[in-house]
Amino acid sequence: MPNLSRARVRTTAALAAGTGLILALSACSPTTGAAGPAPSGNATSPMPDAHIHGLSVSSTTGQVLLATHDGLFDVTKHPAAKIGPTNDLMGFTGAPDHGVLYASGHPGEGSDLANPIGLIRSTDSGKTWEKLSRQGESDFHALTATKSGIIGFDGALRTSPDGKTWNTVTANFVPAALAGNPTSDTILATTPQGIRRSTDGGKTWATVNPGPVIQFAAFASPADAVGIEPDGTVHTSGDAGATWTRKGKIPGTVQAVAAVKGPGATLSVWAATAGGLIFSYDGGVTFTPAGTS
Repeated sequence: MPNLSRARVRTTAALAAGTGLILALSACSPTTGAAGPAPSGNATSPMPDAHIHGLSVSSTTGQVLLATHDGLFDVTKHPAAKIGPTNDLMGFTGAPDHGVLYASGHPGEGSDLANPIGLIRSTDSGKTWEKLSRQGESDFHALTATKSGIIGFDGALRTSPDGKTWNTVTANFVPAALAGNPTSDTILATTPQGIRRSTDGGKTWATVNPGPVIQFAAFASPADAVGIEPDGTVHTSGDAGATWTRKGKIPGTVQAVAAVKGPGATLSVWAATAGGLIFSYDGGVTFTPAGTS
């Protein structure tokens, strides 16, 4: 597909820019991170604090965005370009409309936002943000968008059709991450006990059994998903997370993951790790460090 091919070239260059950014962010002082599955052998402990809280890749433009402790960065630029204000973006997700992003977290220095910042929205790819709801109430560490609206976890699992009014969902699990696709109502929640899956926008949930215990998940399309175990082992699904196939392994500690697939194209996987950005163009079988391809 021509658009995806052009995006691949631009994104490969962007990964090199992002590597330096990740290394710089890793040197900043720790912040409170979201609880998630622990490394293998201790699946009930919280994940270590991390500074890259979200990663998105555009299948049409190749733009790579990192949501971080220090705000949003476009690593397609050389050097990586800061976008918008400095806020600690703990939760981050895209929407169906081009340029629309949702985020949550904590205000940065000099910000007039409440702490926590609740749900905020950008309609210009992160340059400016508007307050939607739950300012001073919610820090959504897990956040995703579906066809029906927004779902987030701030200590409780909540769904919203418009980002302003919310319903609390009864759930017997604590998600480390939520993954959805803006054109589908299927959602994956990662937990130390295994994958939870909803096909109705988060109203009801079922356990994926058998299935891997994954820490990060991302949809590349309504059907194609990627899951990463705490040790970096990669799994992919072609049926929206109902079944999974083991692939390769990501070296280093993963902080965020994204996936892209165009019509007739192989699944592509990106990961932000403690050592920099890496990518796979063969469906998660092999990974290439930034700047080497």
